[in-house]
Amino acid sequence: MANALQLDNEKQLLKQYYAGQQIESPNGGFLIRLGVRPREDGAATAIFECNTSWIRYELVIRKATRTERKKVKDALASGEDPVCPRHGSAARLVRAGKELVCRDCGIAYGKV
Repeated sequence: MANALQLDNEKQLLKQYYAGQQIESPNGGFLIRLGVRPREDGAATAIFECNTSWIRYELVIRKATRTERKKVKDALASGEDPVCPRHGSAARLVRAGKELVCRDCGIAYGKV
């Protein structure tokens, strides 16, 4: 998104996002998630809007690591419903085409 600003301190903000915490806006107030867009490189971009200034921000969510993909593959092999390695048991992975994707972070963690 061309008119969205990049957020600083991405690592800390991602931890808050994965934990389901409310994220403070740089302009006061809080950020409201508008959506997540997958990218061609396997990463995703989360789009937020400040609830007081209406300025939009974006946060890049890195692609799945080898360890995260293995965790999902092991869960599938043991007959469990795979969950997002980042969001935990509250976020089950859903099928999107041939991939298992987290609705909250837009990242594909495995194939079905």
